Amino acid sequence: MNKPWYRQLWPWLLISGPASVLIAGAVTMWLAFSTADGLVAEDYYKQGLAINKRLAREDAARALGVSASVALRPDRIHVDLKGAAPEALFVHMAHATRAGHDVRVRLTPVAPGAYEAELAGLPRGHWRVVIEDPRGTWRIAREAS
Repeated sequence: MNKPWYRQLWPWLLISGPASVLIAGAVTMWLAFSTADGLVAEDYYKQGLAINKRLAREDAARALGVSASVALRPDRIHVDLKGAAPEALFVHMAHATRAGHDVRVRLTPVAPGAYEAELAGLPRGHWRVVIEDPRGTWRIAREAS
């Protein structure tokens, strides 16, 4: 006695391939539409122009002979600056993997060429440190851990 087609194994094996592709496609579409694409900026052209300004400020620091070294301590940041002596420094610290931990601090002089500020609860990790003068004429970018 022959079984109906839906009671046999081979039709279900043939149907399972295309059915799994349809389910995977639906899940992919749901992920694409429900999550934000954080890498694409709406004002990408303006950001590109801003990059050129930042590069010009880094070139200005090199032309003025301004250099800096950064030391991260558990509760402080210390910057040794050569070639300039502004009344303060602004430092933007960007965490390598967690944007929510980014910090912007104002450093004050503690000795000639030495600037410090307190950092509360700074997580461990790799940081991109950008040092700027208060007038915004030059900037220096460094990596620190």
